[in-house]
Amino acid sequence: MPETAATADIRTPSGRLALAASPEQIALGPLDGRYQSAVAPLVDYLSEAALNRDRVAVEVEWLIHLTSHNVLPGAGPLTNDQQDELRRIVTEFDAASVTELAEIEAVTVHDVKAVEYYIGRRLPGIGIENLTALVHFGCTSEDINNLSYALGVKGAVEDVWLPAARALVAQISKMAEDNRAVPMLSRTHGQPATPTTLGKELAVIAHRLTRQLDRIARTEYLGKINGATGTYAAHVASVPGADWQHVAKSFVEGLGLTWNPLTTQIESHDWQAELYADVARFNRILHNVCTDIWSYISIGYFAQVPVAGATGSSTMPHKVNPIRFENAEANLEISSGLLDVLGSTLVTSRWQRDLTDSSSQRNIGVAFGHSLLAISNVAKGLDRLDVAEDVLAGDLDTNWEVLGEAIQMVMRAEAIAGVEGMENPYERLKDLTRGQRVDAARMQEFVQSLGLSPEAEARLLALTPGKYTGIADQLVDHLK
Repeated sequence: MPETAATADIRTPSGRLALAASPEQIALGPLDGRYQSAVAPLVDYLSEAALNRDRVAVEVEWLIHLTSHNVLPGAGPLTNDQQDELRRIVTEFDAASVTELAEIEAVTVHDVKAVEYYIGRRLPGIGIENLTALVHFGCTSEDINNLSYALGVKGAVEDVWLPAARALVAQISKMAEDNRAVPMLSRTHGQPATPTTLGKELAVIAHRLTRQLDRIARTEYLGKINGATGTYAAHVASVPGADWQHVAKSFVEGLGLTWNPLTTQIESHDWQAELYADVARFNRILHNVCTDIWSYISIGYFAQVPVAGATGSSTMPHKVNPIRFENAEANLEISSGLLDVLGSTLVTSRWQRDLTDSSSQRNIGVAFGHSLLAISNVAKGLDRLDVAEDVLAGDLDTNWEVLGEAIQMVMRAEAIAGVEGMENPYERLKDLTRGQRVDAARMQEFVQSLGLSPEAEARLLALTPGKYTGIADQLVDHLK
């Protein structure tokens, strides 16, 4: 089609179509665009704005801590009102604060220094401008950053990610309880195998995920505040009489973190690597859940409840696609990949400091965002599943050969008990069942031909694939 004036004036010099909104109004990534609502709770903990707010909080609390403990001569305790005013700098941190900080950083070209100046501007209004020099006292930027990241990650995990993950596991656990006695054919190596129950298989999933969540809940969030290379050199030079290790330890622990007494310029980030490995492992187990559920849907064990008005395929009207699980798979893979990179990068620093951790940690929110999005999708996908018990029963009824295991084991027990004619039980069942279908009549005829004791024969004749589930339903109780 020939280009008209109407089309020409909406193109950029590169020839690409210009978007109606300005670039800063358009999300580059999906987490800030199409999936923003699903990950919005993380913004208050792991966004750049949240990081800056936490930096302000750490600086403010350090100032209050130093004055409250009379660490420096001439900087005695603040009044309660002055402390409240200082803390209001944090609680009133808003969009205007973000803009102001950005303007200061444009001059300082240093994000933490901008925070120091931001706080300093507000001290005259509190009547403590004489303490401006106490803001950021003895600190290197990493003293503030490591504590801010620890607070942000701790809050994101404990307040957002863990509750969502726990809710999903509770949802799976309820499904396990509801279906504890529903018999289901197992498929080891993809082949028909000893039956189980749907509830027991779901319980396995819930148990695996719970173990990872319990590990994550026990995470230690470490922090330090010991100066440029972790020696308290500036602290001791300026105030030699203070017990700086006690000051640092009490401050870090007062923030709800675990004090790390031995560091370089940076806190070593080992706790982060440990946490991210556990979250990635949870992701990968959940990914396995998605592939299994997807497969069960494909063979009809689960029916998907259609969403009114939704389209499964642009060309095939009959389709209801398992898109929630497929979407979750992709997001879990992205999250785990990022977490792996973070874990391997953050435990390494050249000598006392390099900046690779700074760029890496800015992606923590992205990693958790993709995991949180996946958790949301799996929960929604599970909500729209119906168990097709008729399909499960039909599958069992066409696979009577799975009773071969039970029969040969009964024959072994009979042989041990002294019943004659029980030789080569495995081989005899192998000849009967391997690579061929055996129906109920043929299996029962075979059982009657074995010469079993009356009690054993009656027990096997009463057995069906749907009843050959052992104590699978009782195993669900382990979730309690």
